[in-house]
Amino acid sequence: QVQLVESGGGSAQSGGSLRLSCAASGYTYSNYCMGWFRQAPGKDREGVATIDNNGSTTYGDSVKGRFTISQDKAKNTLYLQMNNLKPEDTAMYYCAAANRLCWYVWWRGANAMDYWGKGTLVTISS
Repeated sequence: QVQLVESGGGSAQSGGSLRLSCAASGYTYSNYCMGWFRQAPGKDREGVATIDNNGSTTYGDSVKGRFTISQDKAKNTLYLQMNNLKPEDTAMYYCAAANRLCWYVWWRGANAMDYWGKGTLVTISS
């Protein structure tokens, strides 16, 4: 059974940094796309960043240059380093995984992901 458990959310000031972690277990696919999505109140869930089994990364336009996605395969852990945070980054952040190519995930959106964590809340104040 696949489990994704996020941690590292919290509150920060505008311009600050946070690092999210996602511990994955039970995921045995050798070809995958893993990523971070976020959902702010009243808004649709949007893609933040993805990484595939080869380490190729893709970012949403609003976070390019500020966020970095990475993975530690030995620890089965996904990370999201968030720098220069802005109030508009406030949202629930979800870790997700799919046995699909990442380009397909960005084309289809959140519905293309197969597995989801429960989320971790990030709140940025100005």
